Amino acid sequence: MLKSWICRVAAALWGMAAFAVAADAHDLPLDRVMNGFVKIGQHEADVVVRVPLDLLVGVPFPVTVDHYDIAAAGPATAGALDFLAKNLVLWEGNNRLAASSAAGQFAPLSDLSFQDYESALARTAEPTAPDTVIGYQMGYLDVHFSYRISSPGSVFAIENTVAADLGDYTKLAIRFIPLDEDSRTLMTNGASGRVILNPPWYEASLGFTRLGVEHILTGVDHLLFLLCLIIPFRRVRSLIPVITAFTVGHSVTLIGTAYGLAPAGRWFPPFIEAAIAISIFYMAVENIVAASLRRRWIVAGLFGLVHGFGFADILSERLQFAGSNLLAALLSFNVGIEIGQIAILCLFVPMLAVLLRGAMSGRMGIIVLSAVIAHVAWHWMIDRGQVLWQTPWPVPTAAGLTVLAQWLIAVVVVVSAANLVTRRLERRKSCGVSAVEVAVRAGPSPRRPADEPVAQARVPDLTL
Repeated sequence: MLKSWICRVAAALWGMAAFAVAADAHDLPLDRVMNGFVKIGQHEADVVVRVPLDLLVGVPFPVTVDHYDIAAAGPATAGALDFLAKNLVLWEGNNRLAASSAAGQFAPLSDLSFQDYESALARTAEPTAPDTVIGYQMGYLDVHFSYRISSPGSVFAIENTVAADLGDYTKLAIRFIPLDEDSRTLMTNGASGRVILNPPWYEASLGFTRLGVEHILTGVDHLLFLLCLIIPFRRVRSLIPVITAFTVGHSVTLIGTAYGLAPAGRWFPPFIEAAIAISIFYMAVENIVAASLRRRWIVAGLFGLVHGFGFADILSERLQFAGSNLLAALLSFNVGIEIGQIAILCLFVPMLAVLLRGAMSGRMGIIVLSAVIAHVAWHWMIDRGQVLWQTPWPVPTAAGLTVLAQWLIAVVVVVSAANLVTRRLERRKSCGVSAVEVAVRAGPSPRRPADEPVAQARVPDLTL
């Protein structure tokens, strides 16, 4: 009896939870992306935004049966404009701008006016026919706000708090059109806060430096790879060429990707994730088998190329916020990564010195630590390999093969140059050691005492 009662209560609770989840899912807006333009003029800024009606459920638009009553929607549209003016805020420097004019019109789902700024602006000025049928939560409200500005060269920012309770579930795609400059697109969300549309170079540099530090400190796979690199070393001086090679490697692919020299397609990110796992596993196994460390800097540079693609994946999502400061953002992000690496080394080196003592000293400690990391990397390889296997591979194209050939040629050139440098350094070192050994074996040259007379050469007597 008690068991039956417990089962009924559990079934009831399960049904209530499922109903609550279904209700919450139904309350989430289906169309959650707003599209807009911000155009800066000589004395005025114009903001034109298309807002899905699904995000304006709190505005009491009049409804007839299952569609909006556009003829009677004037007061509700005015209320919606007031709501959007408070939640789509344009900033000039630290000054919050107030709209000098506002206009809004309904638009059906089939309307394609927001493909360019001029068409979108014309759409907001054209009244929607009263007999237009727009289903409930199945259309858009196109709005246009004008603002008086002090200077077109000011720093502008936009802040979106429409449907702020949904956080990053809502998106705002903005095409920023500055005066006498190329336009650029930014994708923000409800949790982005105030987003600067045209940041100065120093502000972009600071932001991307911070992003680089955060990325390297929170990337577990990058941290494990760095740990594998330094486990066999006991002196910081020996680490300098290894870390430098890794830095150069990831800098090359990072910058190349930012300038569009990386392969494109859904297959590439999971491929890089799997390759990063392979790089960690390889370095851990190399530590276990006690491979020579003389050329570890070459291996670190090659795997740095792979990790650079991983860095570029997060950077590509944020480069839109660099404005026109692409190069400054790239260099700053790289500087941030290096700052993070230095901080990691300052933590890892003394930590290893403490761990690799006693029973863990010598080869035993290196093998144990590397085996643990290899175990983690092995599971990453399996999981990421399965994701890569399920990803559809693209059909080879001439452009894709050209990009692949360029990277292969670059890798071959770099590896050849690195081998040449290594051989020359080893040859110089061996020549220097040989010269020292010869001098040591020869011993010091005997010195003649100061009071010893100098032997005179005998001259033969030629007299008869």
